[in-house]
Amino acid sequence: MFLDDERSDRLRRQILTDLVGQYMNDVERARLYGLPETTRIRERAKIVSPENLTLGEHCWIGEGAVLDASGGLEIGEHTSIGLNTLVFTHSSWLANMALANYSGSDLIERKPVRIGRGCFVGGLVVVMPGVTIGDFATVQPNSVVAKDVPPRTLVAGNPARVFQRYDEEYIEAEIARVRAENERRRALAAERGVSSPGWGAPAGDFTEQDGEGSGH
Repeated sequence: MFLDDERSDRLRRQILTDLVGQYMNDVERARLYGLPETTRIRERAKIVSPENLTLGEHCWIGEGAVLDASGGLEIGEHTSIGLNTLVFTHSSWLANMALANYSGSDLIERKPVRIGRGCFVGGLVVVMPGVTIGDFATVQPNSVVAKDVPPRTLVAGNPARVFQRYDEEYIEAEIARVRAENERRRALAAERGVSSPGWGAPAGDFTEQDGEGSGH
């Protein structure tokens, strides 16, 4: 039933690792794959050729993401890869065109991908081989990244193109805005006796202060 050759043995080890990983939490799974301890990798995520993956600290990899590192993949620190996102570092297109799509074909092309630090890559994104995504870039969901993305830009679409550029001052202003809003919501939650998570802000409608808009 099972083939006894080098390729089958190599693939079977990866299959068994993925199977065991389904019963772990995101931190345990990262440890199983030999990733940094600060990594959180969700269930059903898959890494192809993990020995060619360089991953920074505090990265998050979403459910169902596939990271093909066979051609070399580098992901910087504090970067998130969204749910069901596909990152490719190889292509068999020419092997298909030449009717040479067999295992070990010499028409497989590999190009490394680099995703910078502080990046947010949304869900259902496809990153093509050879692409570099600059530091602090944002890729909106459902985008296809077929060429390099400049640092500190927001890109979207198929193919992805730049829609916004932002500098450090803009990010600092956004940080202050979100922290102030979260603090306001937590304070209102405490007044209302609503439990609040230890991170972020409580869920619910906090658009009005208590007593406002009530007519009293």
